[in-house]
Amino acid sequence: MSTSTSPLFAPFKLGSIELANRLIMAPLTRNRAGPGRVPTDLAIEYYRQRASAGLIITEASQISPMGQGYLDTPGIYSDAQIDAWKRVTAAVHAEGGKIFLQLWHVGRISHTSLLPDGAAPVAPSALTAKSKTFTTEGFVDVSSPRAMTLDDIRSTIADYAQAARNAITAGFDGVEVHAANGYLIDQFLRDSSNQRSDEYGGSIENRTRFLAEVTDAVVAAVGAERVGVRLSPVAPFNDVADSQPQALFERAVERIAAHPLAYVHVIEGATGGDRDIDPSFDFAALRAKFSGAWMVNNGYDHAMAESRLAAGAADLFCFGRLFISNPDLVRRLREGRALNPLDAATLYGGGAKGYTDYPFLPD
Repeated sequence: MSTSTSPLFAPFKLGSIELANRLIMAPLTRNRAGPGRVPTDLAIEYYRQRASAGLIITEASQISPMGQGYLDTPGIYSDAQIDAWKRVTAAVHAEGGKIFLQLWHVGRISHTSLLPDGAAPVAPSALTAKSKTFTTEGFVDVSSPRAMTLDDIRSTIADYAQAARNAITAGFDGVEVHAANGYLIDQFLRDSSNQRSDEYGGSIENRTRFLAEVTDAVVAAVGAERVGVRLSPVAPFNDVADSQPQALFERAVERIAAHPLAYVHVIEGATGGDRDIDPSFDFAALRAKFSGAWMVNNGYDHAMAESRLAAGAADLFCFGRLFISNPDLVRRLREGRALNPLDAATLYGGGAKGYTDYPFLPD
């Protein structure tokens, strides 16, 4: 079997670590955490199996109990969670892999049944999203949020920093700040979800302030070379939109580029959907604002990644569902081998089926 010698499969220096290749396992919510929002033994095996990725970015993990929005998602705020993640990172490192943890606060994309004492979700403004979340009752409408106070904002920024420190304690190589897909930071960015009249709302400068301050705090906690940030400039996921997305996200990238981050991770088009949902949006203009590693995501296959790498359009390429069904995806792409089909019915919740039982190529 021929093996590709493409630079896609060559080592890449990311911050202070060396990746074995440029193929990244995207963050993928699987809803399989155990009691206490703790990763289970199955999660250890799941991530270990996929350690040949240049970098694994974990499933989104809430930074606090108020950051949770879906049933059985893991956290990074308790000692039990840190201890469980230590076993995950040790397993990935034993296989020669690298792994970042994605830091998550869902904001208004939550339900009172998932939050402490049945609390209302928090958001930049008290605007209910036209969206659903996953609870013990299945998919239900999200609950109405309350607007965050300035004290809420300050304490949440501190939660991001502490969660980043916890991740490093748990053995992660770094963290990714989840500022995409209509969750809390993205809610602050967009004028459809942020109608504040204080220093966190109104102008683009004000609406990018929360992102900038979270990034500042996480960088101060663990170092810029251990931090990536994820953005989704035109994705309408979870009922967000903006009247000036180009200007907004160019300024957002400028503000986080004040730090020599490990990478910026951009979802091109609609999350998990149409790449050309806004054909007028200029992603190259965003990249021009950041001198570090540029990571891209959404519908990539081998040929498309090769083409974009050859054109100099990006440095790192995320694969999501292909990594779910192909734990040895790097080898399959490098050798031009067939791919396992995805069992979509087992994506969210459940046990080993559709999680750790996808076959590897024979040796």
